[in-house]
Amino acid sequence: MRALILGLGNALMTDDALGVLAVEELQSRYRFPAGVRVVDGGTLGLDLLPLLEGVDRLLLVDALQMGAKPGAVFRLAGEEVPRALASKLSVHQMGAQDLLALAELRGHLPGELVVWGVQPRSVEVGLKLTPPVAAALDSLLEGILGEVAGWGLAPRPATGRRSSRDRSVRFPFFAG
Repeated sequence: MRALILGLGNALMTDDALGVLAVEELQSRYRFPAGVRVVDGGTLGLDLLPLLEGVDRLLLVDALQMGAKPGAVFRLAGEEVPRALASKLSVHQMGAQDLLALAELRGHLPGELVVWGVQPRSVEVGLKLTPPVAAALDSLLEGILGEVAGWGLAPRPATGRRSSRDRSVRFPFFAG
């Protein structure tokens, strides 16, 4: 069995960075068994299509506009997924919806599709999650880990791990 955990979002847009930051945390804290890929999909949209080939289970991680209190954690599956992606939070979500439709047309839609996400508070330009979304990150990670463990693909903790939250974002081209 092959599984893909795919984080989506724009790292420059406050809470829209949730999916990207979540997979960075998973990559820094855990080692996944063979057959599980954990990928920062950013805002790549249709460019992610080759990653879906041969995948049996797909877990998307993203900020989700659900009309709930900021920081609320959601798990969506089945018919809930297209509806959640239909209310676009940002440009990449249209890409995610198109990606899944094209994967289905090409016969590469995974047999199981689950989305884990958090209701954002803000998607303005900024490099940090808002406080309610940052506070929900550990609950989100627990949900993702539980999902993957339910698939029989539980990771093991990384030794000498360093949280990706410990590093500051640096953009050398802005250095002054």
